[in-house]
Amino acid sequence: MLATELPQARRLAFGVVLGQAGVTVAAALCAWGIADPRAALSALLGGGIATAGSVAMARLMFGGGAGAGARRALGAFYRGEAVKLAVVIVLFVLVLKWVRVAPLAMLAAFAATLLVYWIALLAAPPTSRRCAPRRLGGRVD
Repeated sequence: MLATELPQARRLAFGVVLGQAGVTVAAALCAWGIADPRAALSALLGGGIATAGSVAMARLMFGGGAGAGARRALGAFYRGEAVKLAVVIVLFVLVLKWVRVAPLAMLAAFAATLLVYWIALLAAPPTSRRCAPRRLGGRVD
C-alpha cells in the first residue's frame, strides 16, 4: 500500500503534470524530426489530452481544503478519475472530429504521457509511518 502525506501527494500530482507536459513537447519535437509538422501537431494534441486529464484530476483532488478525512479524500479521488476520463474522451472526440491528425504520433504521445504517470507512482516512496514495516514487538525497522 502506498500512503503519502498531503503536501507530498500534491507535489507528486503536479510533478506528474509537468513531466507529462515535458514528454509531450519532446514527443512533438521527435515527431517533427522523424515525420512532418502534422505529426508534431498530432503528438502535441495526444500528449496534451493526457496532460489536460491529469490537470483536471489534480485540481479536483487537491483544490479543496487540507485536512479532509479519508472518506472525503477517497471521494475526491473517484471524482477526479471520473472527470479525468471524461476530459480525455471529450478531447479525443473533438480532436478527431476537427483536426486531421497522424494517428500513430497522437497515440504514441498519449501513451508516453501515461507512462510518466505510472513511473512517477512506482518511483514515489511511501512517507507515512503507518505503512512502514513493523516487527512483532512493535518496533519499527
